Amino acid sequence: MESLVQIGSKGARREARPEWLRIRLETPARYHEVRALVDRLNLNTVCKEARCPNVYECWGEHGTATLMILGEICTRSCGFCAVSSGRPRRGVDAEEPAHVAEAVAAMGLKHAVITSVDRDDLPDGGARHWANVIAAVHERNPGCAVEVLTPDFRGVPEALDIVLAAEPEVFSHNTETVPRLYRQARPGSRYDRTLALLADAARRRDQGEWIGRVKTGIMVGLGERDDEVAATIADIRGAGVEVLTIGQYLQPTTKHLPVKRFVTPETFAGYKEYARKLGFAHCESGPLVRSSYHAHEHVRAPLSQSGRDSVGFAGR
Repeated sequence: MESLVQIGSKGARREARPEWLRIRLETPARYHEVRALVDRLNLNTVCKEARCPNVYECWGEHGTATLMILGEICTRSCGFCAVSSGRPRRGVDAEEPAHVAEAVAAMGLKHAVITSVDRDDLPDGGARHWANVIAAVHERNPGCAVEVLTPDFRGVPEALDIVLAAEPEVFSHNTETVPRLYRQARPGSRYDRTLALLADAARRRDQGEWIGRVKTGIMVGLGERDDEVAATIADIRGAGVEVLTIGQYLQPTTKHLPVKRFVTPETFAGYKEYARKLGFAHCESGPLVRSSYHAHEHVRAPLSQSGRDSVGFAGR
């Protein structure tokens, strides 16, 4: 059997990607059309900036892209993320909402996914710009659902008010990892603040202040144990989140956190079954799953009535 251990660029031993993580690279005409559109409108996408492994499928097969607003420089430096970090070189682009709306129209999207870098340099974390983008997409594309994958806005309470007032159909903020690994993986964020933001969005939904679904995502392979994954999934459901994505962490460069394990497809299936028993409306769980992967399918299933009192998870 072929060994899964290779020698890295600096002589360090690292695991090679297993067969289930091999990606088929294809660049059909549709892929080039999306790429040209993104370039023409001077848009940023998380597909390119975060080196998403599904870019060839999404751009080529589905003709979709996850648009990234508020620039390409993030004010935080997460140990897993390939997006450039530092001090943003410019303020807010007033033309960006119109450009995003035009891109959604050009791609003919019925479900648009929008994310952003962290902008801790802005008083509201960029919340007002988020609202302007949502409004522009809705106005230009009636009937198009807007899914927003936002930062935590540093816990500024009015930021969520501003974003939800623009009525996105899905509000998402990623949990990313288990609480024990937050200081290492997300030094500028806090686990409790993430859960509080998700819970606040769910509370507003339950009280009828906003109509939509609440979503989050986590990744595995950073060194977490399966019991920690199970506890985190339960915390997320307890916060009122309805939609969950779980995917394999892949090291973008040698400067980022190493992969500690490659989780098998069977274990991902176990995560999904556990989430289903907890009552999530939808859980997308697999090695190549990312937050926006097959996002349009995440809002179709009804909310499960299953409880969680007798649910257990057996790690593999």
